[in-house]
Amino acid sequence: METISIPLIEYGVATFVLPGQSESGDRHLVCCQQSGILIAVIDGIGHGEEAGVAAKAAVSLLKARADEQVISLVQKCHENLRMTRGVVLSLASIDPLHGMMTWIGVGNVQGALMRTGASKGIVEQELLLRAGVVGSQLPPLQAAVLPIAQGDTMIFATDGVKSEFVKSLSALEAPQRAADRILEQYCRGNDDALVLVARLTGIRP
Repeated sequence: METISIPLIEYGVATFVLPGQSESGDRHLVCCQQSGILIAVIDGIGHGEEAGVAAKAAVSLLKARADEQVISLVQKCHENLRMTRGVVLSLASIDPLHGMMTWIGVGNVQGALMRTGASKGIVEQELLLRAGVVGSQLPPLQAAVLPIAQGDTMIFATDGVKSEFVKSLSALEAPQRAADRILEQYCRGNDDALVLVARLTGIRP
């Protein structure tokens, strides 16, 4: 896989499809527009085709409404996914103009923020995850707001990846290389898995 470059951000994605299944229930979205950048990692409940249907429906809705607040996005996903298996997801909305990130997680898609220049394995923030299923059981929603700067790295991983991956993170590793390595070293192998690593390459003046 090649690293994908879009304005203000560089990211890489690595995925694992459970053997015997035709598609993954784990999906991602990186949407860069004038209002900011939306990053989403979605895990459809279970695996296989039905999980994929739920995850793809969430991606479509998020892409169409990428300029909305993250809590509103989660609520709209919840309303629109009631007829599906549902999903767990983590969202991050980045405002490059003001150097701020708002993120939220429902379920068990891990999120971590590593500052530029941080020593290996030193993660400044981990996303607070609230138990629930979008489309079935939505918990009280509360987003966290953090300052963010050029060179900071966000890492998201579905539960097909062992949580210990955060101890291996490096602020110097290229995003695609990091995603591939994390998947290779920490993939559980008994579920779909997805790793997304995104680095902010610029802040608008």
